[in-house]
Amino acid sequence: MNPAPNLVLVGPMGAGKSSIGRRLAGRFGLDFVDADREIEARTGASIPTIFECEGEAGFRAREAATLADLLQREGVVIATGGGAVLDAGNRGRMRERGFVVHLQVSLARQLDRLARDRSRPLLAGDDREQVLRRLTEQRAPLYAEVADLCFDTDTLFPPQAAAQLTRLLEAQWTRPPRAGLQERIA
Repeated sequence: MNPAPNLVLVGPMGAGKSSIGRRLAGRFGLDFVDADREIEARTGASIPTIFECEGEAGFRAREAATLADLLQREGVVIATGGGAVLDAGNRGRMRERGFVVHLQVSLARQLDRLARDRSRPLLAGDDREQVLRRLTEQRAPLYAEVADLCFDTDTLFPPQAAAQLTRLLEAQWTRPPRAGLQERIA
């Protein structure tokens, strides 16, 4: 068991990190942060705009800084961006400060879930299937490297996935009590 202060969700686009993460945070009484939304809030610009102005390298630098800040907290469910695992420093910080859950999803389900999504810069081209396949080949080993637990979301709606994942986490994640709770108990 990994007695980590935070729960970190990694996985590809369309795996359900944000929708499942919000539900897990509610079930465990934790705060929820979507790392991509946090980057947008800090910069005052959308992810596509950041990509357009700074390129992927600029976005990844912002992502690493934001993730480092978020992981210093305790009692947070963090939904990372799909590419957060590309940076070795991010992977190290996630392992050090989080119980990491790799949410898995098939290519067919990703295509279905992302069919109407036009907000993802890496999917701006014509052949989404080819892009998602390439990203999976590149990132799947990195997700596996950081994961304390793998969970398949392919056939589940977010409420079902959160319920099943809650049971698994209750059995496998030793979460330190929050500081405020410790003070009230003492």
